[in-house]
Amino acid sequence: MKNSLWLLTYLWFGSSIILAQIPNDSDLMSSTESEYSTGLIELEALQKVSDTKPKQKESYEKKPSNPEIPLLYNQPIDGSYKRHIALNRKPLPYPNIREADVFWQKRIWREVDIRQKMNHTFVHPHDPFVNVLMDIAAQKVDALIFSDESFKNPIHILEVKKSLGLTDTIIVIDPKTYQEYTEIVTNEFNWQNIETFRFKEDWIFDENTSRMHVRILGIAPILNVVDDDGNNRGQRALFWAYYPSFRKYLVNVETFNRQNDGVRLTWDDILEARMFASHIVKESNIFDRRIKDYAVGKDALMESQRIHQELFEKEHNLWSY
Repeated sequence: MKNSLWLLTYLWFGSSIILAQIPNDSDLMSSTESEYSTGLIELEALQKVSDTKPKQKESYEKKPSNPEIPLLYNQPIDGSYKRHIALNRKPLPYPNIREADVFWQKRIWREVDIRQKMNHTFVHPHDPFVNVLMDIAAQKVDALIFSDESFKNPIHILEVKKSLGLTDTIIVIDPKTYQEYTEIVTNEFNWQNIETFRFKEDWIFDENTSRMHVRILGIAPILNVVDDDGNNRGQRALFWAYYPSFRKYLVNVETFNRQNDGVRLTWDDILEARMFASHIVKESNIFDRRIKDYAVGKDALMESQRIHQELFEKEHNLWSY
């Protein structure tokens, strides 16, 4: 009996403690309202901070999937594969020639008429040779051009364009204020006005190697001078490109190959392999005369053939059997 009383007392006291710890409905409502109000205050504070921050403009530019690969490789190419062999080529160095080994030397000026069938490569519509020279001269600082064939008077490609009348100053009237102002305009160069290229080269016989070397020194596009009435007033060299300074860039410029589109030739291949037709217009002489100064018509053609034949036979005549 005594033990049961103690058990009832213990149960009653424990249940009262549990009931005292359980909050009522009013306490729950008050705590919930306080937490809700606190959350609203924090949300308003975050919105104010976000409004004060500058909004970044969304970019819709397409980025490459792999940042290590340049965007150039993701662009479409005009072909079934990417051509890169010519871009990585280097020109073959010339054999060294000692002055003491030069047994015989002759300086020759020749002209390449691009109207001949073999020379149509020089006027390929997509990349004519005169545009190649002018682009290299404009983009490369060490590609030297001169106003004379002796390479003594250097000029800039802008001076060449100005002499062609490609840059001009015109007067423009504003349609709103009717005020006049000057504006500099640049016209596109018509490469079809160039019909001839003049080459300056040295023919050298090296007695150490017993062979003839041909070294191109300069290339000049020849422009036909025409007056306002359309009469031909002769020819003049547009500029003289110093070929040794252009050669390292010409080796990376592809040109048309008549036989195979898969194996493109470069301008270094065309010039070094002598894959063009030409005729001699001058050889070094004591009077510094051109062939046209002492021969005309058929006689000038025969004189050009005579000089060409002498160059062809010179190397063989120096051999003894």
